[in-house]
Amino acid sequence: MDDFNRMDREYSSEFWEAIEQVQNLSPGDVLAIIEENQQRTVSFPEKMLLREIQLADKEAALVTEKELEEQQNKHLLKERIEQGDFFIAESPDLPYLRDDMATMENPLFALKPGDTRVIQYESTSKDRILRTTIRSSVGIGRATIFDKDIWIYAISKLMQAKFEGQEINSAVEIPVIEFLKATNRGDGGRQFEMFRDALDRLQGTNIVTEIETGGKRSASGFSLLDGWEVIEENKKKIPLRVVIQLPHWLYRSIQSNEVLPISNLYFRLRKPIDRRLYEIARKFCGRQASWKIGLEKLHGKTGATMAMKEFRRSINSLVQANVLPDYEIQYDRETDMVIFINLDPDVQKAATSKRVAKLAGNLFKKI
Repeated sequence: MDDFNRMDREYSSEFWEAIEQVQNLSPGDVLAIIEENQQRTVSFPEKMLLREIQLADKEAALVTEKELEEQQNKHLLKERIEQGDFFIAESPDLPYLRDDMATMENPLFALKPGDTRVIQYESTSKDRILRTTIRSSVGIGRATIFDKDIWIYAISKLMQAKFEGQEINSAVEIPVIEFLKATNRGDGGRQFEMFRDALDRLQGTNIVTEIETGGKRSASGFSLLDGWEVIEENKKKIPLRVVIQLPHWLYRSIQSNEVLPISNLYFRLRKPIDRRLYEIARKFCGRQASWKIGLEKLHGKTGATMAMKEFRRSINSLVQANVLPDYEIQYDRETDMVIFINLDPDVQKAATSKRVAKLAGNLFKKI
C-alpha cells in the first residue's frame, strides 16, 4: 500500500482510474509490473505501461477461465442429452425430479462401489432413540448413490402420475433406454449390464432399524427394493423393460408427498460425494437463503469413509468448481464451517425483505 502511495504521484489520476478496472491481477501483480518497468533502462511511458498491465489482465482472465473449466470437468460428467429432453419417455414432461426426504437426510447409500462394510449409526429425537444397521448381500456390496438413480426415476414417474390424477401402486415399469437417457448415461451394452447390477445391489442392501421409546424397543427390516423382473429383452438378452417393486416404506413416502424436487443437473455430478452434498443442501438448506454446518458434522451426514483431511480437500475442490445445482457452497477455514447459499433470486429477495423489515422494527422500538 505504501508503494502504491509513493507511486501515486508518478502517474496521472486517469492511469489509476484505469488500474481500478483491472479484475484478474492482484495488487501485487500490478505493482510488480510497474516496478519492472521502472527498472528498465528506458521505461515505458504511462500509456504503454497501462496497455501492458491491461494485456496481462486479459491473459490472466484466460488462464482463470481455463483453470475453472478444468476444475469443473473434475466434478461434472459430459452432458449426453439436450436440456429439456429429460422426461420425454411415455408421458408428458414431469414438472421436476423428485427424491425422498428420508434418504436425503440419512446416508443409506454407499459413496464407493464394492463397499461391503456393515454400517451402523444412531440418532436421538426427544425421548426416542433410532439405531440403523445397513448391510449388503455377500459379494455384491451395498447399493451406491449412483444406483439410487433408479429410485429417483421411479419416484418421479409416480409423482407425475399423481400430478395427472392417475392411480399409482408400488410396482413401477421402467423402459431401460429411457432411464439411461434420463439419468445422463450412455446407451452401450455395458450400461444395460450395469443397470442389472444396480438392481441386484438395491435388492441386496438390507436395513434394520431399532426404535427405543420409553424403555420399549421395536425392530424392523427391509431392502431398498422388494424385487424386480425383466418383462422384455432383445435377442442378446439385454433388458429393455423392467418392473421394480418399491419397498412399502418408500411407497408410503410417495403417497404422503414426503419428497422434494431436485435439479436434473444432479445427474451430471460426477463425484459421489458431490451428489451426497447436493442432497444434504436440498434437504437442510431447502428454501432458506443459506444454511451452515460444521465440517466434522457434515462429514458424518455424508456417510463418507474418507479421512477428514481428504474430506476437507473435497470441499475445497467443490468450492472452487462451484458446480452444485441450485446452491453455492463456501468454506470458512477460521470457523471450520461449510455454508450453502441458495441461488434462487426470489429466495434471496424474500430474505433481504425480511431482514430489512426486522431492522425497521428494531429501529421503531428505539424511537
